[in-house]
Amino acid sequence: MQGKIVKVSGPLIVAENMSDSKMYDVVRVSDKKLIGEIIELRGDRASIQVYEETSGLGPGEVVESTGTPLSVELAPGLIEGIFDGIQRPLERVCEKYGDRITRGISLNNLDHEKLWKFEPSVKAGDFVQSGDVLGSVQETSIVNHKIMVPYGLKGTVKEIKSGEFNITQTIAVLATEKGDKELSMLQKWPVRRGRPYKEKMSPSMPMITGQRVIDTLFPIAKGGVAAVPGPFGSGKTVVQHQLAKWADADIIVYIGCGERGNEMTDVLNEFPELKDPKTGEPLMKRTVLIANTSDMPVAAREASIYTGITIAEYFRDMGYSVAIMADSTSRWAEALREMSGRLEEMPGEEGYPAYLSSRLAEFYERAGVVKVLSSEPREGSITAIGAVSPAGGDLSEPVAQATLRIVKVFWGLSASLAYKRHFPAIDWLISYSLYADKLADWYTKNASADFTKLRAFAMQILQEEAELDEIVRLVGADALSYKDRLTMETAKSIREDYLHQNAFHEIDTYTSMAKQCKMLKLIYDFYRLGIDAINRGVEFNELLNLPVREKIGRAKYIPEADIAELDDIAKEINDSVKAIDGGNVNV
Repeated sequence: MQGKIVKVSGPLIVAENMSDSKMYDVVRVSDKKLIGEIIELRGDRASIQVYEETSGLGPGEVVESTGTPLSVELAPGLIEGIFDGIQRPLERVCEKYGDRITRGISLNNLDHEKLWKFEPSVKAGDFVQSGDVLGSVQETSIVNHKIMVPYGLKGTVKEIKSGEFNITQTIAVLATEKGDKELSMLQKWPVRRGRPYKEKMSPSMPMITGQRVIDTLFPIAKGGVAAVPGPFGSGKTVVQHQLAKWADADIIVYIGCGERGNEMTDVLNEFPELKDPKTGEPLMKRTVLIANTSDMPVAAREASIYTGITIAEYFRDMGYSVAIMADSTSRWAEALREMSGRLEEMPGEEGYPAYLSSRLAEFYERAGVVKVLSSEPREGSITAIGAVSPAGGDLSEPVAQATLRIVKVFWGLSASLAYKRHFPAIDWLISYSLYADKLADWYTKNASADFTKLRAFAMQILQEEAELDEIVRLVGADALSYKDRLTMETAKSIREDYLHQNAFHEIDTYTSMAKQCKMLKLIYDFYRLGIDAINRGVEFNELLNLPVREKIGRAKYIPEADIAELDDIAKEINDSVKAIDGGNVNV
């Protein structure tokens, strides 16, 4: 049945004679075959958000429903791909249609012609069910792409093939209760529906990022959710780039949602050149990029988040640890607000729809650590990190507040730190992580037995500095006791020598947990020994002018391979303080 357009309002069109359609069905609009999605049904009228430019459309033009919801193609060919918000392959679009995405283009989301070498892991006669691995394809040098039995199928393997196939060719035949089923490497999944799993578990391991302020003070668990809010220019995108580059995840899904095109260009230029610290291969070989830049149609921006999380769930089901970066959910919420306004829905706070919180929760709740559907035990995780761009840095606005109610890690970026050139500009006085206590045992076993003590020390010193700052502003630093002045100097060392990290420095861009513990222990040792020395009457300026303090400051530039040098500095701290304290100091 064909519908007809009765109203056009920007990316929203209303069509009549659509009573046989269902919510979220994909439609083709007019003879230009524009892609759209039904977002509201009233009687026989359907409101459709069109993912392409609607200029030139008018009443009376034809609308045809495909009868299927907006879905992504899941198969080998995802890794290293760059797609738009509805998974159109931008590289192949460029080759075929030029630099701009023309309207009504028709391309397969993945390459259906390319051959992949399939190696089976089951044999004829084996019984398999949803989620079981039939075999694998070495998609890149890093990623082994597992071909799984689609959801809802189980039966006996009647035939299994080996060799080179494209993603639509039959690789296995399954004898099910409803007859024989031919299986290919290609699966399709509707983006607005989460992929099923056996059981969701509580996160218990940190996702190591190599960023000292995050790993030490505000860690995120694998399977956790985090928000990075901050005003313009405070470094949200650079923080997310750093996480995408160095996070301890097998697969990265990066969604550029309504951001500037040059930022996505930076990602595309940088990632092939950057080396994965675990494998030495280019980072792009484990990355999927979803690009819906600010000049692309606003309706597709709303879909891009769901496209990204569905791809992430697919790799999670293979047993991988996936990190998904959404930059930024504020732009996504703006798209939601625009579509809601055109639907003439009752506006909520600041014009956002009343269902903003539930939509955000739907997205973040798809993260987590799960036992996947499979006859063999297999675990996978999705860690979701969303940037929030509140206008003017106002964290009381609806998107920031709704996000904070959902996430467990808050990395609050500060404009004042950014203006002081302190990056990452994560403000330690307003940020928090609700995973910190839960992960303490892991850090004690795998990083250092002293880790919890060192973390508490750093947080305490930074809090004390904030309190002493008020006194310094009123009466000057000279009015402080020597102990308080040492606290201020130690806090400055934590800020400048430890928390400040140069994303563009070859060595400082990433710090292992072992090095983080040793660096923080240097500052802790100097403070502890310094307090003891001051209590015994050592002159404060003598302590302050010790040459070893410069070595503490430069410890961040010591390569991971030479980490033993930090132990030498620790010994030098002890010897230096001992020398000015008449030999009274013991470690």
